[in-house]
Amino acid sequence: MTTLHDCRDSFSRTLIDLASSDERIVAVVNDSVGSSKLGDFAQRFPDRLINVGIAEQAMVGVAAGLAAGGRIPFVSAASCFLTARAMEQIKVDGAYSHHHVVLCGQSPGVAYGELGPTHHSPEDLAWLRTLPGLTVVVPADPAETAAAVRWAADHDGPVFLRISRMGVPDVHAADMAFTPGTATELHPGHDVAIVALGTTVAPSLEAARALARDGIGARVLSMSTLSPIDRGAIIAAARQTRGIVTVEEAYRSGLGGAVAEVVTEEHPVPVRRIGLDGFAPTGSTRWLLERSGIDPDAIAGVARQLVEEG
Repeated sequence: MTTLHDCRDSFSRTLIDLASSDERIVAVVNDSVGSSKLGDFAQRFPDRLINVGIAEQAMVGVAAGLAAGGRIPFVSAASCFLTARAMEQIKVDGAYSHHHVVLCGQSPGVAYGELGPTHHSPEDLAWLRTLPGLTVVVPADPAETAAAVRWAADHDGPVFLRISRMGVPDVHAADMAFTPGTATELHPGHDVAIVALGTTVAPSLEAARALARDGIGARVLSMSTLSPIDRGAIIAAARQTRGIVTVEEAYRSGLGGAVAEVVTEEHPVPVRRIGLDGFAPTGSTRWLLERSGIDPDAIAGVARQLVEEG
């Protein structure tokens, strides 16, 4: 049986490890200590956790001030509230001002399934990828989460990390190195390419294995950095396969839109985008994903149809 992991655990462990050797590391939250799994951080470093209460705009502004004063703030909150309520501050105090602020969007997509549309955040990737200078990272598993957190702590500039709540299996080696703007090929293939990120990487790999049993070679690219995106990997996939399928736990204008833009400009091929479309209803996370076609069988079906039509 495949073991599933909550990437928030990897995030919190790595942040504590970094803070143990670098006193500049601080956490800024909006009454989200528990949901960010920062309870141990608060106990270890009580004077380095700033809880502003339910005030997301102030939270990002405070973090920018801390960064200007030489600290390295990790802003941790549910992605639905962080990105919607504080979008102006992310734009102005983070991206435009080029402050070293690490924005950690916790439990994104439809992870808060039963809490309904007010807690879903399928729009965050589409919004944030448009901001110049903001690096947008969506780790696929605990190893990549840890590597991305370490990279973000050293990066000179604003970063958004989308950290999943839903359990995911390991898809990377434990000692992987994170390189921003670089896709990772996890499965070879020259019939069709499946480009995924975050929680959708594992089901895309399952879909590729099922397609392989049918004699269809599906290349799986883990596009962990949405902005800047790996244009070279996308162009190569467009040239070397019959078409591309994108998969994301978000509106299809996030990863799907970014890939379609590159393909349209560089090497037009068929692109099929799998993701959320419209407000998702209330329900379990798994049911909501399956409803949007984000499961191995549905992904394989879309890829198979693209190959057959080509």
